[in-house]
Amino acid sequence: MSIHCAKCGIENPTGHKFCGECGAALARLPDAPIAGRSEPHETPEGERRQLTVMFCDVVDSTALSERLDPEDLRDLMRLYQQVCVSAITSFDGYVAKYLGDGLLAYFGYPQAHEDDAARAVRAGLALIEAIRGARLPHPLHVRVGIHTGLVVAGEMGSGEYQEHRAIVGETPNLAARLQEQASPGSVVISSATYHLVAGLFGCEEMGRRALKGISVPVSVYRVMREAEEQSRFEVAVKTGLTPLVGREHELGLLRERWERARQGQGQIVLLSGEPGIGKSRLMQTLGQQALSEGAIRIEFRCSPYHQNSAFYPIIDHLQRLLKFDREDSPEIKLGKLAGSLSRCRFPQADTLPLLASLLSLPQPAGTSPLISSPQKQKEKTQAALAAWVLEDGERAPICCVWEDLHWADPSSLEFLTLLLDQVPAMHLLLLLAFRPDFRPSWPPRSHMAHLALPRLGRHEIKTMVERMTGGRELPAQIMQEVVSKTDGVPLFVEELTRTVIESGLLREE
Repeated sequence: MSIHCAKCGIENPTGHKFCGECGAALARLPDAPIAGRSEPHETPEGERRQLTVMFCDVVDSTALSERLDPEDLRDLMRLYQQVCVSAITSFDGYVAKYLGDGLLAYFGYPQAHEDDAARAVRAGLALIEAIRGARLPHPLHVRVGIHTGLVVAGEMGSGEYQEHRAIVGETPNLAARLQEQASPGSVVISSATYHLVAGLFGCEEMGRRALKGISVPVSVYRVMREAEEQSRFEVAVKTGLTPLVGREHELGLLRERWERARQGQGQIVLLSGEPGIGKSRLMQTLGQQALSEGAIRIEFRCSPYHQNSAFYPIIDHLQRLLKFDREDSPEIKLGKLAGSLSRCRFPQADTLPLLASLLSLPQPAGTSPLISSPQKQKEKTQAALAAWVLEDGERAPICCVWEDLHWADPSSLEFLTLLLDQVPAMHLLLLLAFRPDFRPSWPPRSHMAHLALPRLGRHEIKTMVERMTGGRELPAQIMQEVVSKTDGVPLFVEELTRTVIESGLLREE
Protein backbone atom coordinates (compact mmCIF):
# COMPACT_ATOMS: atom_id res chain seq x y z
CA MET A 1 0.00 0.00 0.00
CA SER A 2 1.11 3.59 -0.53
CA ILE A 3 0.14 7.23 -0.15
CA HIS A 4 0.70 10.10 -2.57
CA CYS A 5 2.30 13.32 -1.42
CA ALA A 6 -0.19 16.19 -1.75
CA LYS A 7 2.62 18.61 -2.60
CA CYS A 8 4.73 16.84 -5.25
CA GLY A 9 2.56 13.80 -6.09
CA ILE A 10 5.31 11.25 -5.45
CA GLU A 11 4.10 7.85 -4.19
CA ASN A 12 5.38 6.91 -0.71
CA PRO A 13 4.97 3.71 1.36
CA THR A 14 2.21 3.72 3.96
CA GLY A 15 3.51 4.62 7.39
CA HIS A 16 6.10 7.12 6.21
CA LYS A 17 5.76 10.51 7.91
CA PHE A 18 7.50 12.61 5.26
CA CYS A 19 7.72 12.52 1.50
CA GLY A 20 10.94 10.94 0.29
CA GLU A 21 11.15 13.45 -2.56
CA CYS A 22 10.21 16.87 -1.19
CA GLY A 23 10.16 16.29 2.58
CA ALA A 24 6.55 17.45 3.02
CA ALA A 25 4.48 15.91 5.81
CA LEU A 26 2.36 12.99 4.59
CA ALA A 27 0.22 12.39 7.65
CA ARG A 28 -2.21 14.97 8.96
CA LEU A 29 -0.76 16.66 12.02
CA PRO A 30 -3.06 16.13 15.02
CA ASP A 31 -4.57 19.23 16.51
CA ALA A 32 -3.12 20.33 19.86
CA PRO A 33 -3.12 19.14 22.50
CA ILE A 34 -1.38 15.88 21.70
CA ALA A 35 -1.52 13.34 24.49
CA GLY A 36 1.13 11.08 25.84
CA ARG A 37 0.31 7.49 26.69
CA SER A 38 -2.16 8.02 29.50
CA GLU A 39 -5.53 9.75 29.44
CA PRO A 40 -6.41 10.33 33.09
CA HIS A 41 -9.69 11.87 34.16
CA GLU A 42 -9.33 15.62 34.61
CA THR A 43 -10.88 17.47 37.54
CA PRO A 44 -12.00 21.12 37.31
CA GLU A 45 -10.46 21.91 40.73
CA GLY A 46 -6.91 21.38 39.47
CA GLU A 47 -3.97 19.90 41.34
CA ARG A 48 -0.60 21.14 42.54
CA ARG A 49 2.34 19.25 41.11
CA GLN A 50 5.94 19.64 40.05
CA LEU A 51 6.28 19.85 36.31
CA THR A 52 9.06 20.26 33.76
CA VAL A 53 8.03 22.60 30.98
CA MET A 54 9.66 22.99 27.57
CA PHE A 55 9.23 25.98 25.28
CA CYS A 56 10.51 25.72 21.71
CA ASP A 57 10.59 28.55 19.17
CA VAL A 58 11.79 29.17 15.61
CA VAL A 59 14.59 31.73 15.23
CA ASP A 60 13.88 34.71 12.91
CA SER A 61 10.41 33.52 11.97
CA THR A 62 9.32 37.09 11.17
CA ALA A 63 11.95 37.44 8.45
CA LEU A 64 10.92 34.01 7.15
CA SER A 65 7.28 35.12 6.88
CA GLU A 66 8.34 38.08 4.75
CA ARG A 67 10.15 35.87 2.25
CA LEU A 68 7.66 33.01 1.89
CA ASP A 69 4.18 32.76 0.46
CA PRO A 70 1.67 32.15 3.31
CA GLU A 71 0.80 28.68 2.01
CA ASP A 72 4.48 27.70 1.79
CA LEU A 73 5.03 29.10 5.28
CA ARG A 74 2.09 27.07 6.60
CA ASP A 75 3.48 23.87 5.07
CA LEU A 76 6.90 24.58 6.56
CA MET A 77 5.47 25.27 10.02
CA ARG A 78 3.39 22.08 9.97
CA LEU A 79 6.44 20.06 9.00
CA TYR A 80 8.44 21.73 11.78
CA GLN A 81 5.65 20.95 14.25
CA GLN A 82 5.53 17.33 13.10
CA VAL A 83 9.25 16.90 13.78
CA CYS A 84 8.88 18.52 17.21
CA VAL A 85 5.90 16.37 18.17
CA SER A 86 7.74 13.19 17.18
CA ALA A 87 10.75 14.09 19.35
CA ILE A 88 8.67 15.16 22.36
CA THR A 89 6.22 12.26 22.40
CA SER A 90 9.04 9.72 21.99
CA PHE A 91 10.01 10.67 25.55
CA ASP A 92 6.38 10.65 26.75
CA GLY A 93 6.09 14.43 26.71
CA TYR A 94 2.73 16.12 26.20
CA VAL A 95 2.40 18.82 23.55
CA ALA A 96 0.03 21.33 25.11
CA LYS A 97 -0.10 24.31 22.74
CA TYR A 98 1.05 25.65 19.41
CA LEU A 99 1.78 29.35 19.83
CA GLY A 100 2.47 30.62 16.33
CA ASP A 101 5.93 29.28 15.57
CA GLY A 102 6.35 28.35 19.25
CA LEU A 103 5.42 25.15 21.04
CA LEU A 104 4.69 24.43 24.71
CA ALA A 105 5.20 20.91 26.12
CA TYR A 106 4.86 19.30 29.55
CA PHE A 107 6.89 16.48 31.09
CA GLY A 108 5.24 15.05 34.20
CA TYR A 109 1.66 15.86 33.25
CA PRO A 110 -0.72 14.23 32.51
CA GLN A 111 1.62 11.21 32.84
CA ALA A 112 4.33 11.40 35.51
CA HIS A 113 7.68 9.59 35.45
CA GLU A 114 10.50 9.45 37.96
CA ASP A 115 12.85 11.16 35.45
CA ASP A 116 10.69 13.79 33.76
CA ALA A 117 13.38 16.48 33.89
CA ALA A 118 15.87 14.17 32.13
CA ARG A 119 13.21 13.19 29.59
CA ALA A 120 12.60 16.86 28.79
CA VAL A 121 16.29 17.57 28.24
CA ARG A 122 16.74 14.46 26.09
CA ALA A 123 13.69 15.48 24.06
CA GLY A 124 15.12 18.97 23.61
CA LEU A 125 18.43 17.62 22.29
CA ALA A 126 16.58 15.14 20.05
CA LEU A 127 14.36 17.93 18.73
CA ILE A 128 17.34 20.13 17.82
CA GLU A 129 19.04 17.20 16.07
CA ALA A 130 15.85 16.21 14.23
CA ILE A 131 15.32 19.74 12.90
CA ARG A 132 18.94 19.86 11.82
CA GLY A 133 18.61 16.60 9.90
CA ALA A 134 15.10 17.08 8.50
CA ARG A 135 14.61 17.61 4.77
CA LEU A 136 12.89 20.96 5.02
CA PRO A 137 12.08 23.21 2.03
CA HIS A 138 13.81 26.05 3.90
CA PRO A 139 16.41 25.68 6.68
CA LEU A 140 15.12 26.36 10.18
CA HIS A 141 16.90 27.02 13.45
CA VAL A 142 15.15 26.51 16.76
CA ARG A 143 15.98 27.15 20.39
CA VAL A 144 14.64 25.44 23.49
CA GLY A 145 14.13 26.55 27.09
CA ILE A 146 13.33 24.14 29.96
CA HIS A 147 12.36 24.84 33.57
CA THR A 148 11.08 22.66 36.42
CA GLY A 149 8.76 24.08 39.05
CA LEU A 150 5.43 24.03 40.84
CA VAL A 151 2.21 24.53 38.86
CA VAL A 152 -1.52 24.06 39.28
CA ALA A 153 -2.82 21.79 36.52
CA GLY A 154 -6.42 21.24 35.44
CA GLU A 155 -9.29 22.72 33.47
CA MET A 156 -9.33 26.38 32.48
CA GLY A 157 -11.74 28.50 30.44
CA SER A 158 -15.33 27.65 29.64
CA GLY A 159 -17.60 26.54 26.82
CA GLU A 160 -15.92 25.93 23.49
CA TYR A 161 -12.81 27.71 24.78
CA GLN A 162 -12.34 25.30 27.67
CA GLU A 163 -8.82 23.93 28.03
CA HIS A 164 -8.72 20.58 29.83
CA ARG A 165 -4.99 20.37 30.54
CA ALA A 166 -3.90 23.89 31.32
CA ILE A 167 -1.22 24.83 33.83
CA VAL A 168 -0.92 27.99 35.89
CA GLY A 169 2.19 29.30 37.60
CA GLU A 170 5.56 30.87 36.98
CA THR A 171 7.04 27.71 35.44
CA PRO A 172 5.79 28.06 31.81
CA ASN A 173 6.64 31.77 31.76
CA LEU A 174 10.17 31.10 32.96
CA ALA A 175 10.62 28.35 30.35
CA ALA A 176 9.60 30.81 27.63
CA ARG A 177 12.05 33.44 28.93
CA LEU A 178 14.84 30.86 29.12
CA GLN A 179 14.25 30.03 25.46
CA GLU A 180 15.08 33.63 24.61
CA GLN A 181 18.52 33.17 26.23
CA ALA A 182 19.39 30.22 23.98
CA SER A 183 21.48 30.61 20.86
CA PRO A 184 20.09 29.05 17.66
CA GLY A 185 20.23 25.24 17.77
CA SER A 186 20.73 24.95 21.52
CA VAL A 187 18.92 23.97 24.73
CA VAL A 188 19.11 26.03 27.93
CA ILE A 189 17.79 24.98 31.34
CA SER A 190 17.23 26.63 34.70
CA SER A 191 19.17 25.79 37.85
CA ALA A 192 16.11 23.90 39.16
CA THR A 193 16.22 21.56 36.15
CA TYR A 194 20.01 21.40 36.20
CA HIS A 195 20.10 20.03 39.76
CA LEU A 196 17.72 17.25 38.71
CA VAL A 197 19.82 16.19 35.71
CA ALA A 198 23.35 16.99 36.91
CA GLY A 199 25.74 14.25 35.81
CA LEU A 200 23.42 12.96 33.10
CA PHE A 201 24.33 15.78 30.71
CA GLY A 202 27.35 17.90 30.02
CA CYS A 203 26.29 21.50 30.75
CA GLU A 204 27.94 24.90 30.45
CA GLU A 205 27.10 27.48 33.09
CA MET A 206 25.96 30.76 31.52
CA GLY A 207 25.74 32.72 34.77
CA ARG A 208 22.81 34.52 36.31
CA ARG A 209 20.53 36.26 33.84
CA ALA A 210 17.88 38.92 34.36
CA LEU A 211 14.79 37.63 32.54
CA LYS A 212 11.95 39.86 31.40
CA GLY A 213 9.09 39.78 33.92
CA ILE A 214 11.08 37.71 36.46
CA SER A 215 12.01 39.71 39.58
CA VAL A 216 15.11 37.70 40.59
CA PRO A 217 18.00 36.83 38.21
CA VAL A 218 18.03 33.16 37.27
CA SER A 219 21.04 30.84 36.88
CA VAL A 220 21.08 29.48 33.34
CA TYR A 221 22.87 26.44 31.88
CA ARG A 222 23.41 25.43 28.28
CA VAL A 223 23.13 21.69 27.61
CA MET A 224 26.10 20.58 25.53
CA ARG A 225 25.66 16.82 25.22
CA GLU A 226 24.32 13.69 26.90
CA ALA A 227 26.78 12.06 29.30
CA GLU A 228 27.77 8.39 29.23
CA GLU A 229 25.93 7.86 32.53
CA GLN A 230 22.29 7.00 31.82
CA SER A 231 20.82 6.93 35.33
CA ARG A 232 21.16 8.67 38.65
CA PHE A 233 22.71 5.52 40.09
CA GLU A 234 25.50 5.57 37.50
CA VAL A 235 26.14 9.21 38.39
CA ALA A 236 26.23 8.27 42.09
CA VAL A 237 28.75 5.48 41.40
CA LYS A 238 31.01 8.05 39.74
CA THR A 239 30.65 10.68 42.48
CA GLY A 240 30.62 8.32 45.47
CA LEU A 241 28.04 5.99 47.01
CA THR A 242 26.69 6.10 50.55
CA PRO A 243 27.47 3.03 52.74
CA LEU A 244 25.32 -0.05 52.11
CA VAL A 245 22.92 -0.59 55.03
CA GLY A 246 20.47 -3.37 55.89
CA ARG A 247 21.27 -5.77 53.05
CA GLU A 248 23.60 -8.22 54.80
CA HIS A 249 21.24 -11.19 54.30
CA GLU A 250 20.62 -10.45 50.62
CA LEU A 251 24.30 -9.84 49.91
CA GLY A 252 25.15 -13.12 51.68
CA LEU A 253 22.74 -15.00 49.40
CA LEU A 254 24.29 -13.45 46.30
CA ARG A 255 27.77 -14.32 47.59
CA GLU A 256 26.69 -17.94 48.07
CA ARG A 257 25.38 -18.13 44.49
CA TRP A 258 28.53 -16.45 43.19
CA GLU A 259 30.74 -19.06 44.87
CA ARG A 260 28.75 -21.82 43.17
CA ALA A 261 29.12 -20.08 39.80
CA ARG A 262 32.89 -19.72 40.27
CA GLN A 263 33.10 -23.49 40.74
CA GLY A 264 31.34 -24.11 37.41
CA GLN A 265 27.77 -24.50 38.68
CA GLY A 266 26.16 -21.60 36.79
CA GLN A 267 23.51 -19.70 38.75
CA ILE A 268 20.61 -17.32 38.02
CA VAL A 269 19.19 -14.85 40.54
CA LEU A 270 15.98 -12.92 39.85
CA LEU A 271 16.19 -9.70 41.85
CA SER A 272 12.89 -7.82 42.14
CA GLY A 273 11.92 -4.65 43.97
CA GLU A 274 10.30 -1.25 43.58
CA PRO A 275 12.21 1.79 42.26
CA GLY A 276 14.87 3.05 44.66
CA ILE A 277 14.83 -0.07 46.84
CA GLY A 278 18.50 -0.87 46.16
CA LYS A 279 18.64 -3.47 43.37
CA SER A 280 21.39 -1.67 41.46
CA ARG A 281 23.38 -0.98 44.61
CA LEU A 282 23.30 -4.63 45.67
CA MET A 283 24.42 -5.85 42.26
CA GLN A 284 27.12 -3.18 42.06
CA THR A 285 28.52 -4.29 45.43
CA LEU A 286 28.69 -7.92 44.38
CA GLY A 287 30.09 -6.96 40.97
CA GLN A 288 32.93 -5.00 42.56
CA GLN A 289 33.76 -7.97 44.80
CA ALA A 290 33.74 -10.26 41.76
CA LEU A 291 36.08 -7.93 39.84
CA SER A 292 38.50 -7.89 42.78
CA GLU A 293 38.62 -11.69 42.53
CA GLY A 294 39.63 -11.63 38.86
CA ALA A 295 36.17 -12.17 37.38
CA ILE A 296 34.66 -10.59 34.27
CA ARG A 297 31.72 -8.23 34.84
CA ILE A 298 29.25 -7.77 31.98
CA GLU A 299 26.43 -5.25 32.29
CA PHE A 300 23.35 -4.92 30.09
CA ARG A 301 21.26 -1.80 30.77
CA CYS A 302 17.68 -1.68 29.50
CA SER A 303 16.21 1.78 28.91
CA PRO A 304 12.69 3.22 29.13
CA TYR A 305 13.45 5.21 25.96
CA HIS A 306 14.36 2.17 23.85
CA GLN A 307 11.76 -0.47 24.67
CA ASN A 308 10.99 -0.80 20.95
CA SER A 309 14.62 -0.81 19.78
CA ALA A 310 15.72 -4.38 19.03
CA PHE A 311 18.78 -5.52 21.02
CA TYR A 312 19.25 -2.06 22.58
CA PRO A 313 20.95 -3.22 25.85
CA ILE A 314 23.21 -5.53 23.85
CA ILE A 315 24.18 -2.81 21.37
CA ASP A 316 24.83 -0.43 24.28
CA HIS A 317 27.06 -3.06 25.94
CA LEU A 318 29.04 -3.70 22.74
CA GLN A 319 29.60 0.01 22.15
CA ARG A 320 31.05 0.33 25.67
CA LEU A 321 33.04 -2.91 25.37
CA LEU A 322 34.58 -1.83 22.05
CA LYS A 323 35.19 1.72 23.36
CA PHE A 324 33.32 3.45 20.57
CA ASP A 325 33.81 7.20 20.70
CA ARG A 326 31.39 9.85 19.43
CA GLU A 327 34.10 11.12 17.08
CA ASP A 328 34.90 7.68 15.63
CA SER A 329 34.09 7.20 11.95
CA PRO A 330 32.16 4.06 10.90
CA GLU A 331 35.41 2.65 9.50
CA ILE A 332 37.22 3.12 12.82
CA LYS A 333 34.36 1.45 14.69
CA LEU A 334 34.39 -1.44 12.22
CA GLY A 335 38.12 -1.84 12.80
CA LYS A 336 37.60 -2.02 16.57
CA LEU A 337 34.92 -4.70 16.12
CA ALA A 338 37.07 -6.76 13.73
CA GLY A 339 40.08 -6.50 16.04
CA SER A 340 38.11 -7.71 19.05
CA LEU A 341 36.56 -10.64 17.16
CA SER A 342 39.96 -11.67 15.76
CA ARG A 343 41.02 -12.62 19.29
CA CYS A 344 38.04 -14.99 19.71
CA ARG A 345 38.17 -18.72 18.86
CA PHE A 346 34.48 -19.55 18.28
CA PRO A 347 33.35 -20.19 14.64
CA GLN A 348 32.84 -16.86 12.88
CA ALA A 349 31.63 -17.51 9.35
CA ASP A 350 29.15 -14.62 9.40
CA THR A 351 29.89 -13.07 12.80
CA LEU A 352 31.65 -9.90 11.61
CA PRO A 353 28.98 -8.85 9.06
CA LEU A 354 26.19 -9.86 11.46
CA LEU A 355 27.51 -7.74 14.33
CA ALA A 356 28.44 -4.92 11.95
CA SER A 357 24.82 -4.88 10.84
CA LEU A 358 23.65 -4.97 14.46
CA LEU A 359 25.82 -1.91 15.23
CA SER A 360 24.67 -0.08 12.05
CA LEU A 361 28.16 -0.22 10.54
CA PRO A 362 29.01 -0.65 6.83
CA GLN A 363 29.54 -4.12 5.41
CA PRO A 364 33.12 -5.26 6.06
CA ALA A 365 35.33 -5.46 2.99
CA GLY A 366 35.81 -8.97 1.65
CA THR A 367 32.61 -10.37 3.19
CA SER A 368 29.52 -11.55 1.37
CA PRO A 369 26.25 -9.64 1.78
CA LEU A 370 23.79 -11.05 4.31
CA ILE A 371 21.06 -12.77 2.33
CA SER A 372 19.20 -14.57 5.13
CA SER A 373 15.65 -13.63 6.10
CA PRO A 374 15.35 -11.09 8.94
CA GLN A 375 14.29 -13.86 11.35
CA LYS A 376 17.20 -16.11 10.38
CA GLN A 377 19.61 -13.19 10.63
CA LYS A 378 18.31 -12.41 14.13
CA GLU A 379 18.79 -16.04 15.21
CA LYS A 380 22.35 -16.09 13.86
CA THR A 381 23.12 -12.82 15.64
CA GLN A 382 21.80 -14.19 18.94
CA ALA A 383 23.88 -17.36 18.52
CA ALA A 384 27.04 -15.34 17.80
CA LEU A 385 26.50 -13.14 20.86
CA ALA A 386 25.92 -16.18 23.08
CA ALA A 387 29.09 -17.82 21.72
CA TRP A 388 31.06 -14.67 22.56
CA VAL A 389 29.82 -14.75 26.16
CA LEU A 390 30.50 -18.50 26.43
CA GLU A 391 34.09 -18.03 25.30
CA ASP A 392 34.63 -15.24 27.83
CA GLY A 393 33.42 -17.68 30.47
CA GLU A 394 36.27 -20.04 29.59
CA ARG A 395 38.85 -17.38 30.52
CA ALA A 396 37.39 -16.34 33.88
CA PRO A 397 34.15 -16.54 35.89
CA ILE A 398 31.52 -14.04 34.74
CA CYS A 399 29.18 -11.88 36.80
CA CYS A 400 26.56 -10.82 34.24
CA VAL A 401 24.05 -8.14 35.26
CA TRP A 402 20.83 -7.15 33.49
CA GLU A 403 19.51 -3.82 34.80
CA ASP A 404 15.82 -2.83 34.55
CA LEU A 405 14.64 -5.93 32.73
CA HIS A 406 11.08 -4.55 32.80
CA TRP A 407 12.17 -2.21 29.98
CA ALA A 408 13.79 -4.89 27.82
CA ASP A 409 12.76 -5.19 24.16
CA PRO A 410 11.44 -8.57 22.88
CA SER A 411 14.59 -9.41 20.88
CA SER A 412 16.80 -8.91 23.93
CA LEU A 413 14.51 -11.14 26.01
CA GLU A 414 14.81 -13.82 23.32
CA PHE A 415 18.60 -13.62 23.53
CA LEU A 416 18.44 -13.80 27.32
CA THR A 417 16.24 -16.92 27.10
CA LEU A 418 18.86 -18.50 24.83
CA LEU A 419 21.57 -17.62 27.35
CA LEU A 420 19.57 -19.06 30.27
CA ASP A 421 19.77 -22.51 28.74
CA GLN A 422 23.59 -22.32 28.68
CA VAL A 423 24.05 -21.19 32.31
CA PRO A 424 24.31 -24.54 34.20
CA ALA A 425 27.48 -25.59 32.39
CA MET A 426 29.21 -22.19 32.74
CA HIS A 427 31.21 -20.27 35.33
CA LEU A 428 28.48 -17.65 35.23
CA LEU A 429 26.25 -15.81 37.70
CA LEU A 430 23.34 -14.15 35.90
CA LEU A 431 21.68 -11.35 37.91
CA LEU A 432 18.35 -10.19 36.47
CA ALA A 433 16.89 -7.08 38.14
CA PHE A 434 13.36 -5.84 37.54
CA ARG A 435 10.39 -4.13 39.14
CA PRO A 436 7.48 -6.10 40.65
CA ASP A 437 5.18 -5.47 37.66
CA PHE A 438 7.48 -7.54 35.40
CA ARG A 439 6.51 -11.20 35.19
CA PRO A 440 9.36 -13.48 34.01
CA SER A 441 8.15 -16.10 31.54
CA TRP A 442 10.88 -18.63 32.33
CA PRO A 443 9.92 -21.79 34.24
CA PRO A 444 11.63 -22.43 37.61
CA ARG A 445 15.04 -24.08 37.46
CA SER A 446 17.11 -25.77 40.16
CA HIS A 447 19.89 -23.23 39.65
CA MET A 448 17.52 -20.23 39.78
CA ALA A 449 16.63 -18.18 42.89
CA HIS A 450 14.18 -15.30 43.30
CA LEU A 451 15.06 -12.56 45.77
CA ALA A 452 12.52 -9.79 46.52
CA LEU A 453 14.05 -6.79 48.30
CA PRO A 454 12.04 -5.50 51.29
CA ARG A 455 11.96 -1.92 52.58
CA LEU A 456 14.28 -0.82 55.36
CA GLY A 457 13.12 -0.80 58.98
CA ARG A 458 13.31 2.17 61.35
CA HIS A 459 16.63 1.05 62.89
CA GLU A 460 18.19 0.62 59.43
CA ILE A 461 16.95 4.05 58.31
CA LYS A 462 18.47 5.63 61.42
CA THR A 463 21.78 3.86 60.79
CA MET A 464 21.81 5.04 57.17
CA VAL A 465 21.11 8.64 58.20
CA GLU A 466 23.85 8.60 60.84
CA ARG A 467 26.38 7.31 58.35
CA MET A 468 25.45 10.12 55.95
CA THR A 469 25.78 12.73 58.72
CA GLY A 470 29.12 11.38 59.94
CA GLY A 471 27.64 9.98 63.17
CA ARG A 472 25.85 13.19 64.17
CA GLU A 473 22.25 12.70 65.26
CA LEU A 474 19.41 14.63 63.67
CA PRO A 475 16.78 16.14 65.99
CA ALA A 476 14.18 13.51 66.94
CA GLN A 477 11.37 15.33 65.14
CA ILE A 478 13.34 15.55 61.88
CA MET A 479 14.36 11.89 62.15
CA GLN A 480 10.70 10.95 62.54
CA GLU A 481 9.89 12.93 59.39
CA VAL A 482 12.61 11.11 57.47
CA VAL A 483 11.29 7.73 58.64
CA SER A 484 7.64 8.49 57.84
CA LYS A 485 8.14 10.30 54.52
CA THR A 486 10.68 7.92 52.98
CA ASP A 487 8.70 4.79 53.90
CA GLY A 488 11.84 2.64 54.05
CA VAL A 489 12.98 3.21 50.45
CA PRO A 490 16.79 3.71 50.57
CA LEU A 491 16.92 6.15 47.66
CA PHE A 492 14.35 8.41 49.32
CA VAL A 493 16.18 8.20 52.66
CA GLU A 494 19.39 9.28 50.97
CA GLU A 495 17.82 12.14 49.00
CA LEU A 496 15.78 13.55 51.91
CA THR A 497 18.73 13.32 54.33
CA ARG A 498 20.98 15.08 51.84
CA THR A 499 18.34 17.79 51.37
CA VAL A 500 18.17 18.35 55.14
CA ILE A 501 21.96 18.51 55.44
CA GLU A 502 22.36 20.93 52.52
CA SER A 503 19.44 23.16 53.56
CA GLY A 504 21.52 25.01 56.16
CA LEU A 505 18.63 24.87 58.62
CA LEU A 506 20.53 22.73 61.13
CA ARG A 507 23.58 23.67 63.13
CA GLU A 508 25.77 21.57 65.41
CA GLU A 509 25.79 22.48 69.12
